[in-house]
Amino acid sequence: MPNPALFQYLLRLGDDRLVLGHRLSEWCGHGPILEEDIALANMSLDLIGEATLLLKLAGETEANGRSEDGLAYFRDSIDYRNVLMVELPKGDFGFTIVRQLFFSVYSLLQMDALTRSTNTDLAGIAAKAVKESRYHVRHSAQWVITLGDGTEESHARAQRAVDDLWRYTGELFLADDVDREVASAGLGVDPSTLAERWQAEVGRVLEEATLTIPKTNYMQRGGRDGKHTEHLGHMLAEMQIVARSHPGASW
Repeated sequence: MPNPALFQYLLRLGDDRLVLGHRLSEWCGHGPILEEDIALANMSLDLIGEATLLLKLAGETEANGRSEDGLAYFRDSIDYRNVLMVELPKGDFGFTIVRQLFFSVYSLLQMDALTRSTNTDLAGIAAKAVKESRYHVRHSAQWVITLGDGTEESHARAQRAVDDLWRYTGELFLADDVDREVASAGLGVDPSTLAERWQAEVGRVLEEATLTIPKTNYMQRGGRDGKHTEHLGHMLAEMQIVARSHPGASW
């Protein structure tokens, strides 16, 4: 039986990872060192793999005949439900790695909670994602510390990334009726319950990196409701062009 709230919740999970995975893929061939080029590509593949499983489950939950490919390639930006932070252009390496830390800590907490979902398919996807997210946290945290506590230039770039991204972090923890419904049913997790632990872990890394958390309460929002920046539309145009040019084709 279709479950509209669970469908929307799965879209959020899948869209966050699909969009961020695509942003990371833009570093392929452009990483600061060869090993990091490979690491970013591997994290991109992890996120897109998670998105594939989540969107497949979303399509099954919707029960309207849409596959993971249909959801990825034949929705417009207004129909995407990712947070705004993941759709921002990749920027410099400092921006990419700070964003990765912010999202990966959130993802690890979220997926760990989802391993206890009453939906066994979602719990299985989460168990796989926990292992990948744990590596993503470790990798990005080490780089943030290296940049923040490195040269004057690397510190300045890392701090600028923290300053630019911080106002997007609050959207990760906004809970609405969809979140509360799936949480009360034991299917999902209320993101607001993750905020305190996220702040503690991210704060610990930033302190070790000698980086300062901005003193602001203003937070951007809108992505969960389909209100996106112009950047998502440009990204989707590039990501979807082959599928839309040859609908139904297979290779």
